[in-house]
Formats: sequence, structure tokens, C-alpha cells
Amino acid sequence: MNLLSFTDNGIYCRAGDFYIDPWKPVKRAVITHAHSDHARPGSESYLCHHFTKPLLALRLGEVSVQSVEWNEPVIINGVRLSLHPAGHIIGSSQIRIEYQGEVWVVSGDYKTENDGISGQLEIVKCDVFITESTFGLPIYEWEPQRVLFYNMQNWILANRDKGKNSILIAYSLGKAQRLLKGIEEISTSVYVHGAIWNTQVALVGAGFELPPVIRVDPGMSRESFHSDIIVAPPSAENSPWMNRFHPYSIGVCSGWMQVRGNARRRNVDAGFAMSDHADWKGLLKVVKESGAKKVLVTHGFQSSFSRYLNEMGIESAEVKTEFGDDAELETEKKQAAAENEKS
Repeated sequence: MNLLSFTDNGIYCRAGDFYIDPWKPVKRAVITHAHSDHARPGSESYLCHHFTKPLLALRLGEVSVQSVEWNEPVIINGVRLSLHPAGHIIGSSQIRIEYQGEVWVVSGDYKTENDGISGQLEIVKCDVFITESTFGLPIYEWEPQRVLFYNMQNWILANRDKGKNSILIAYSLGKAQRLLKGIEEISTSVYVHGAIWNTQVALVGAGFELPPVIRVDPGMSRESFHSDIIVAPPSAENSPWMNRFHPYSIGVCSGWMQVRGNARRRNVDAGFAMSDHADWKGLLKVVKESGAKKVLVTHGFQSSFSRYLNEMGIESAEVKTEFGDDAELETEKKQAAAENEKS
């Protein structure tokens, strides 16, 4: 029996009559996390982790949401469902589904290193594991977070010595919050784009502790910033919003910066290989430790990763979904456009 199937609406559990991260409106949606490619508008009801609830409200507006704690069982039409930490962003969860002795796990997006803000990924034993493969090639191997932030802090301090502002480019949900924690010991004040501010307000309002930030307001000019730190989403890069920060250096925080030359091609001053996804070794570790007899590989380098798993003796197949970072970038573009209008 296939407990889950891949349909035009998304990943569907027929026995429970619910969808996981559907890409079209459905009656009942179970959400792994609040990134826009996994949490889309229009469904009648949503189930997610407590931390994800305020983020869904921020991104989807007034929707019907039931939130639960990790490992708290929910029974839907006889199907036992539970959420487990994925370590991807705040509130991100893997979805465990059990029915008639069979267990499937939908991982959503995940990473293996505990970043101190998103929680530690939990290995969930299962028969079938559905995994992402965003960075499913051997060239992707992340430095330990302490090394990443040490290098980032030194870059910021060097910019201060030169009288420059430091602009760090990071997605408004996930990387921005992780980044703020990583630089707080050298940051007396951090300015943020409105999209990041809105996420901050939603999380702090829900009781989540984050370092304080200052919103960049339309009235601020070049005279407002002196060797400061500014965190902005990718969509603000090369936009008129940036003009008030001269002189500045730009550092991009992205797993794609692992490939030498990507920072130069983007015409930025520094690239920090900071990702909220597992690297190659992390993907393999989680797949192996899940004990899954079969692995279904979604967005990313799914062809290469699936082929490698089969060569290892783990039955694997590619599946087509509508997940991927491009949808998150579209959300950032809309937020940046709104911010530019204010400016």
C-alpha cells in the first residue's frame, strides 16, 4: 500500500484525507514549515507546529490553524500523525504518518547542525522516507557554524575599520533570524529591511526571543548609518532601497556561495556558505539513520542523489514536486517592492 501519493494538488494521504505542504488549495493541509513553497494560501484548514502558527498568520493572513507540539500525536481518520524537529528554520517539522503498521516520514526541508534557534533535527525511523536534495552533491559540505560566524564577524569588523556599512543578504524567514543570533556579540545595533522586521515582530509577539533590531525607515538617509550592520532579503539587492547605505560592502549568505566564483558572478564583496538545508554528508546521514527501506527524493539534485542511493543499495526514486527556493524568492520580491514604495 502507498500510504502517500503525489497528486496535482500535492502529497496526499488518502487514508487520512489530508495533504502535506500542498501546492494548491485543499480541505486539510499539514505544513512542515512556513516558507512560501511549502505553506501556500487557500486551504480550508492548516495543521503545523506552535512556532509556525504566527508565521502562517504573517504570510497567509487570517486562516484556520491548529498547532501542536513536536511528538504530540494527532489522529485523523484513523491515521496517526505527529510532527518532529527538522532543524531547517524556526518551527520546521518532519511529518510522521503511521497507518496499519506502516510508517512514512515527509522531511520537508532540514539540516543536521543545531543552529541554536531552529532546534536539533530528530532522526525518525520509518519504512519510507521522503527527502529533499537541495544540496545533494558531494561539493556541498558546510563549515561548522562557529567557523562561519567567526569569518562573518571578522568581515564586519574589517568593514568598520574602513568606515563602511556591512550589508548581509539573507532570506527574511530562517536565515535572517539565525544570522542575528550569530553576530549579536559584535553588533550594538543591527538595522533590518521591513520584510525581516515583520518576521521579527511576529516571532517576538509569539514569545520567541530574538536579538533586538532597528527597522530601516523611509526617512533614513546616508547620514543615518555609520559603519553599521544592515540585514536585507535577496530581493533588496541592487534595488534603490540600498542607495542610502553608501559606502558599503555586501555579503551574501547562501549555500550557493560554496561554489567558488559565485560571489564574483553576483558582483558582491563576500559570500558566506550559510544554508538552512543539509549538505551532502548530512543528507546521507539522515537517510541512513532513518532506516528507510525506500527513499523518495524531491527538489534539488534529485537525479544525482537518487542514483547514488540506489548504488548504495537503498531503493530510491525521484518524485516531482513544486518545492524549491524560487517560491521563497518571489515572496521576498513582493515584500521588497512594498518596501520600495514606502521609500
